[in-house]
Amino acid sequence: MAWFKKTKGIRTDKKGKIPEGLWVKCDSCKEIVYKKEIDKNLKVCPKCNYHFRISARERLKLLVDEGSFVEMDEGIVSVDPLNFKDTISYKDRIKEKQKKSGLKEAAISGDALIKGYPVSLIIMDFSFMGGSMGSVVGEKVSRAAERAVEKKQPLIIVSSSGGARMQEGIFSLMQMAKVAAAIGRLRDNGILYISIMCDPTFGGVTASLATIGDIIIAEPKSLIGFAGARVIEQTIKQPLPDNFQRAEFLLEHGFIDIVVGRKNLKETLAKLFELLL
Repeated sequence: MAWFKKTKGIRTDKKGKIPEGLWVKCDSCKEIVYKKEIDKNLKVCPKCNYHFRISARERLKLLVDEGSFVEMDEGIVSVDPLNFKDTISYKDRIKEKQKKSGLKEAAISGDALIKGYPVSLIIMDFSFMGGSMGSVVGEKVSRAAERAVEKKQPLIIVSSSGGARMQEGIFSLMQMAKVAAAIGRLRDNGILYISIMCDPTFGGVTASLATIGDIIIAEPKSLIGFAGARVIEQTIKQPLPDNFQRAEFLLEHGFIDIVVGRKNLKETLAKLFELLL
């Protein structure tokens, strides 16, 4: 049985380590918070309002009306067109991530109701290869956009991604043009597209589908950009602001339309539907 001592109200073992699973260190304010308190608060830090990353399934429960989600295109899975291999083969990496995450790909798609309003929905999951956009994610986004046009209902995409998937090379990069064209057809048909960016949203996803929404929403303190801050700083040879690429910085500079906390996101979407549909 482990021995514990109290340090500033936090129970630690005799080596001063926090028992695994009981407490969480916030990535933003660095405070140690009881994990159950964070879970109860929708995975939001009660000290500084930092929004921890959550899975696509967790976000789905928070966003749509209970029992309304009908998953589409679940059977589409990645292939290995380049026979890519780093430390392990791409095929093995996909199988590893599928087993670990319980997902077949980095995004789930389908139709659902949000406060009674029918929508087409894509939610990316960063835990699956960094939420990267390969051929399957691109195809799911394109099909969701097509369904939105066909059913004349809004398209909602929740992004959390490192960008294009390097293991698919040019096939991955082609998805940027593909999804942009599919989303462009929404505008041609007067269909609302709302982009929601979460921490982090980067690379080819930022450069395509995430930034062409009719309305662009971000969760508080989300890191959003194309290239990383270190690369930009080295390129322009100038120091960057402390909050550079954070949602609040982007809002201040007109890059996004609104920053909305996780607790209020569903209500905000419903209000937008009420005003715009």
